[in-house]
Amino acid sequence: MKKMRTRLCLALLALLALPVCAQKQWTLDECISYAMQHNITLQKARLSQQSAAEDVKGQKGALLPTLSASTNQSVGYRPWQDNGVATVTNGQVNAKVDKTYYNGNRNRNNERLSKLSEQQAELNVAEQANSIEERICQLYVQCLYLDEAIKVDRATLETSQKNEQRGQEMVDVGMMSKADQAQLSAQRANDEYNIVEAETQLANYKLQLRQLLELDATADFDIAVPPTTSEQALSEIPSLQSVYDQALASRPEIESAKLGIESSNISLAVAKAGWLPTLNLTGGLSTSTNSLSNNGWGNQMKTNVNMSGGLSLNVPIFDGKQTKTNVSKARIQQQQAQLDLLDKQKQLYQTIEGYWLDATSNQQRFRAATASVASAESSYELLQEQFNVGLKNIVELMTGKNNLLQAQQNQLQAKYLTLLNQQLLRFYANNSL
Repeated sequence: MKKMRTRLCLALLALLALPVCAQKQWTLDECISYAMQHNITLQKARLSQQSAAEDVKGQKGALLPTLSASTNQSVGYRPWQDNGVATVTNGQVNAKVDKTYYNGNRNRNNERLSKLSEQQAELNVAEQANSIEERICQLYVQCLYLDEAIKVDRATLETSQKNEQRGQEMVDVGMMSKADQAQLSAQRANDEYNIVEAETQLANYKLQLRQLLELDATADFDIAVPPTTSEQALSEIPSLQSVYDQALASRPEIESAKLGIESSNISLAVAKAGWLPTLNLTGGLSTSTNSLSNNGWGNQMKTNVNMSGGLSLNVPIFDGKQTKTNVSKARIQQQQAQLDLLDKQKQLYQTIEGYWLDATSNQQRFRAATASVASAESSYELLQEQFNVGLKNIVELMTGKNNLLQAQQNQLQAKYLTLLNQQLLRFYANNSL
């Protein structure tokens, strides 16, 4: 009775500890959502966006007039004055206001440039997020593929173990040589190695995924394995042109390149402003005091008030070709911005075309591999039956087994590559995984 109670207590403790010890399994959505909040590269991009927003505020402030005030108090010593006054104090208070009325719209264009830079910084955040999301998807699907490949390898190992056991029985009754039995043992050991190799690759992909999520190295991490079907892999692939057209209208790298062209046009206007005159409005207010005066401090502050205002016009005549050089460089920047847009469009098309070709070819491979697996399974089952009664030798059995394993791996690889590229095409079309 006491032993039974002890066992019940241990079982209860094990059940209570199970939820605590259970390892969290991350879905693809959870991985993406967590990375969007914690990835360091993305956080740096957001800080750059905040800095660009502050630059906009600074450029808006440049349109406002400036106001400054200063005061100066000094003490002088005159030891040989006739009136006997040796110490003299002087005071001065100044206020100045300055406003640039016209400088070829340079300040307003600089404000527009800063706003465009802020928009580009925001698009850079979106571009970085897309890149991280795309990489997470690739790693996640690789993990799914390897998880299922390991299951196939383990089933293959189980078959090899049965063949090895059956071979030993045949050796015992003299139906097989020890050399052939050694080949069966080597096949079983090779299957064990394949499992270890696949598990190592899976652990490496999970490590890369965890690093993208910025998870602590000691944190438990595993992925949820959703069910996948052949129907998903055989679903219709969107057309190349439709995906490209949608991507052109939504991808942040394209929008950023278009803003680059607009920014280069404004930069050219800023450079040309160097040929235009500058008109400034100025105003000032000052007063002073002196200890030698018979007036009191308050009267001096009042009677010595001096107000001034004026206009200053600066007309550039010759600046050592600085403006001409700046204009020429701005025009070069225009051409570079236009080429950058063409290059981004070309890269986008090449990327989408690569995913589309991979999706199409792997879908065809998946159809062929599915038929090949069915044929290889039937062939191997027949070989096993014939081998068990001594009608087939060890070489034929191992060849059939290797053909089946290769067909199964080809089917899995084609299936998950098709699913991955289908998802990436949808991602480029509507920014959704």
